[in-house]
Order: sequence, then C-alpha cells, then structure tokens
Amino acid sequence: MRLAVKIVWVGLLGLLGGCAQRTLTINSEPSGALVYLNGEEVGRTPLRYDFMFYGDYGVVLRMDGYETLKTHQNLKAPVYMWPLLDLFSELFGVKDRQAWTFDMARATTQPAEPQGLFGRATELKGELRSSKYTRTPATLPATLPATEPK
Repeated sequence: MRLAVKIVWVGLLGLLGGCAQRTLTINSEPSGALVYLNGEEVGRTPLRYDFMFYGDYGVVLRMDGYETLKTHQNLKAPVYMWPLLDLFSELFGVKDRQAWTFDMARATTQPAEPQGLFGRATELKGELRSSKYTRTPATLPATLPATEPK
C-alpha cells in the first residue's frame, strides 16, 4: 500500500511540474543578419531562439555587404540544469537565458563589373582544350541513317 501511495505522489508531482524555459538571444553588429544554427535558418538578429538541447552549435551569419561569419559556439548547461538537479529545475519551471553577440566584418571585395566578367569569360573560352571554339573534337557525333524519300 505504501508503495502505491509513493507511486501516485511521484506521478502527481510529475503532472504538476512546470517546464524549464531555455532561451538563447543572438545579436549581431550590425543587426539584421540572417542566422543559421546547425544548417537550419532560424531568423534575423536580434533573435530569440527557444532551444531544447545544450552542446555545440554550428553558427552561420550572413548579410549583404558583410563577410559571412561561420563559427561554432558551445551552449553550456548551468549547474542547475545538470542531470539529477535538472529534475528540480523542471519541477519549478526555472528559466535559463543565454546570449551570444557577433561582430561582422565588412566585405573587402567589390562585386565584379559585368564588362570585366565578359572579358574574363572570353579569355577562359580561348583556354579551353576541346570545344567548338578551339579545335575539332577527337570524336565526331554519330550520323543518323538517311531517311528514304516518300
């Protein structure tokens, strides 16, 4: 009987327990950068991201006029989220709020001008080893059988 009462109490505590809220805020300078976490697009900075798991995250930030930023960040669990202690944190609905801030560098290369691209394409076309622009191909296409006139 005592075991059954304990099981019921543990079940009730599980039902009454709150849920820990884990939030990561991502900022960038300048703001408005597109953010990818582990290859998945999650939004633009400033960004509030609710996460489930701690660990290593692949982070990519992209913005026109700025170098693409690719890095890894380790999202560390606070002490109260360590195994066994996290049971009590979950019961009382503890909030874990973490933040990352990234500085993006301006792009150093300017976009190529169309005339320059056409000139470079013409140069590369001349360097082709085997094409219709340089010499006859080593193998000729198969000829189709002649059709009989009707």
